Amino acid sequence: MSASVIVKVASCNLNQWAMSFDDNLARTRESIREAKRRGARFRLGPELELSGYGCEDHFLEQDTFRHSWESVAALLSDDTTDGIVCDVGVPALHRGVRYNCRVLLLDRKVLYVRPKMDFANDGNYRESRWFTPWPKGKMYDVEHFSLPAAVRAVTKQREVPFGVCILELNDTSIAVESCEELFTPLSPHILLGLDGAEIIANGSGSHHTLRKLNQRLDLIVGATSKVGGVYLYANQQGCDGGRLYYDGCALVSANGKILVQGSQFSVADVEVVVATVDLEDVRAYRASVPSRGQQASASRPFQRVRVDFDLGGEEDNESMVEATRPMAQPRIHAPEEEIALGPACWLWDYLRRSGGGGFFLPLSGGADSSSTAAIVGNMCQLVVRAVGEGNARVLRDVRRLVRDEAYTPKDSRDLAGRIFHTCYMGTEKNSSAETRARAKKLASEIGSYHLDMNIDTMISAITTTFTALTGKTPKYKVHGGTNAENLALQNIQARMRMVFGYMLAQLLPWVRGQSGWLLVLGSANVDEALRGYMTKYDCSSADINPIGGISKTDLKRFMRWAATNLGYPSLTDVVEAPPTAELEPITDEYKQSDEDDMGMTYEELSYFGRLRKLALCGPVSMFQKLRHVWTDLSPNAVAEKVKRFFFYYSINRHKLTTLTPSYHAENYSPDDNRYDHRQFLYDARWSRQFATVDRLASKQANGSSSSGDGEEDDEERKAKL
Repeated sequence: MSASVIVKVASCNLNQWAMSFDDNLARTRESIREAKRRGARFRLGPELELSGYGCEDHFLEQDTFRHSWESVAALLSDDTTDGIVCDVGVPALHRGVRYNCRVLLLDRKVLYVRPKMDFANDGNYRESRWFTPWPKGKMYDVEHFSLPAAVRAVTKQREVPFGVCILELNDTSIAVESCEELFTPLSPHILLGLDGAEIIANGSGSHHTLRKLNQRLDLIVGATSKVGGVYLYANQQGCDGGRLYYDGCALVSANGKILVQGSQFSVADVEVVVATVDLEDVRAYRASVPSRGQQASASRPFQRVRVDFDLGGEEDNESMVEATRPMAQPRIHAPEEEIALGPACWLWDYLRRSGGGGFFLPLSGGADSSSTAAIVGNMCQLVVRAVGEGNARVLRDVRRLVRDEAYTPKDSRDLAGRIFHTCYMGTEKNSSAETRARAKKLASEIGSYHLDMNIDTMISAITTTFTALTGKTPKYKVHGGTNAENLALQNIQARMRMVFGYMLAQLLPWVRGQSGWLLVLGSANVDEALRGYMTKYDCSSADINPIGGISKTDLKRFMRWAATNLGYPSLTDVVEAPPTAELEPITDEYKQSDEDDMGMTYEELSYFGRLRKLALCGPVSMFQKLRHVWTDLSPNAVAEKVKRFFFYYSINRHKLTTLTPSYHAENYSPDDNRYDHRQFLYDARWSRQFATVDRLASKQANGSSSSGDGEEDDEERKAKL
C-alpha cells in the first residue's frame, strides 16, 4: 500500500431555478467542468439540482420527471462526466412511486440511483406531499431501476441498482446521504461510515434562517469527528422561485475539521470548492479509535457497486501533493450581516428573473422602509462588486435590467439611480419634517431616484366623496372622533399610498424615458404581521417584502451595523427615532406611537412570537412561561399582556391570508401561505383559555403555586427562552 492516497474532491453552490431545466443543466455542467479543470475526480451537486428544489406540486407532473432525466441524458451525451464521478440530484419514478434521488454518473454511464430515506416535513418543507421515502426496512436491499428511454438511448444501459449502496472504487469507497438525513438522530452516514465508506456526500436543499448555520456546521463536523472520514456538503444558493433563499455554504470536512467552505450568500450562479485529502489520514484516524472498530466489525454490510476507477489521480500520488489544511475557524456571519446579505441576494434573483426593470419603495423615513432601502442599497453594492471582479453573467443581467447593452455601473449609487425608485408620501398635518428629511437623506446616500409629495388631495377626494354619499364627515380621535372614524381615516391614507405606489411603479420608467415596469417592495416586519398591526391592502401589500420575516429588534441591530458598514449614516437617526405610523394629526399634546397603539413593545412581541410558534404555546402555557421571565411584573399584569396578544393576534389573523410574499428569515414567522398553517377565523374570546390564565394568575398573586399545572424550574424556563 502506498504511503498516501491523495484524492481531490469538489462540492458546489448552484443558483438553480425551479422548472428552468435548460439553465439548471447549464449550471450543473459548468460546475462539473470547473471541478475537472481544478483536478477533482468526484463532484457533488445540490438536492434536485436538475429540476430545482422548489418545484413543489410540479413534482406531481410526469413532465417534471421526463425533463429531469432528459438533462441526465444530456450530461451523459458528451465528455462532461469523463474521468469524474458525479453525484447529481434528480427526481425519479421507480415502480410507479416518486422518489427524491441522487444519481451517480461516471464516463457516460449511470452507476446507481440512491433514493432519499428521511424527509423534511416541517416548517417550509412538504417533501412527503410529492415523494415517498425509501423505507428503513429496505436500507440493505437493492432493486433494479429501469432507466428512462432518453438515458437508455445514450448509455445503452437498461437498468442500474436502486437503493442505499456503497460505491466501491479501486482506492476508496463513497456513500451518499441527502439533506434532512444529516439532521436525523440516526443519520445514514453513521452506518455507512462503520461499513467502510470513506467519503460521504450530502447534496442538500437547505434554506437560510437567521442563526441557523451554526447548527448545520456542528452536524457536519460531528459527522466526521465521531466516525472519521471525508464529508462533502453541497447546497443550492439563491431564490429558486419562492419565499426561501438557499444559503449555499458548500464545504468539505475531514476527521472533524472543515477543510474548505464556500460562500453563504452570493450573486454568482456557480461556485465550486475543491479540497485535497489524504485518505491515509482517514484510515489512521478510524483505526485509532478501538470503540469504533468494535462497532464497525459488527456492523451490517451494505451492498457494493464496484467500479474500476481510481479516485486518486496517479499524478497526485506520485508528486506528493499536499493535502488541504483545515481552516482555523469556519466563516459564520453575524445576524446583522445575514440581514444585509441574504435578502439582498434574494432581491437580486427575484428582480433579474422577473423581467422587471427595478424596484419601487414607499420610503417613509421610518425603521422598516429604511431597512428595506438599505438592503436594496447593499444589493447594488454586491452587484457592482461582482461586475468589478469580472463576473460577465452579472454584467449581462445588469444591462438587461437597464435596457442598455453598453452600460457598466460606475458604483452602487450609479446603479441604484437606474433601478431603485423611492417616494415619500406624506400629509401636511400627520407627517413630520423629521421623517421627510430622513427619507430624503437616506435616498441620497443610497443613490435612489427619489420623489417627495403630499397625498392630501387624494385623501380629501375620498373623504369628500364619503360625505357626499352619507352626509357624515369622519373625524380623527384628537378632534373628537370615535375609534371607528379614527381607524377609517388612518386606513384610507395607508391604502391610497399603496394604490398610488402601484401607479408610480408602472409609469415611472415611462416618466424617465425608459421602458419596463417596477416591482413594488413592501416593508412590514414579522412582529407587525404577528400582531396584525398593519392595514389590509396598504403599503404592506406589495409584490415582495425583503424584511417580512425579520423582527423589529433585529432590524434595529441591522441599521446600526449598516450605518457604518454600508455607508448609510442617516440610519443612526432612524434607529433613535420612536417608531410611528404618522397616520394621525400631530399636536402639542399627542404624537402617534406604534408601541402605544399596539399595547405592547416590539421586544414583547418577539417573546410572544417565539413562544407561539417555536415553543408551541397556547395562552395558558405562554402565561406559565412568561411569568417566570417577566418577574418585574405581577402575575395579573403578565396575564393581561398574554391575553391582549392573543386577542389581537386572532382578530387580525385574516390579514395574513393576503400577506405579501416575504423573505423567510425567522422561525416564528406567521406566514399563512406556506409556513404557519392555522385558521384565520378565531373565537377571539378564548373563553376556556383565558379563564384558565386568570385562575392561575390569581393563584400566584395570592401566594399559591400549584405544581399540577405543568410548572418547571424557573432557570430551566429562562434557558429555553
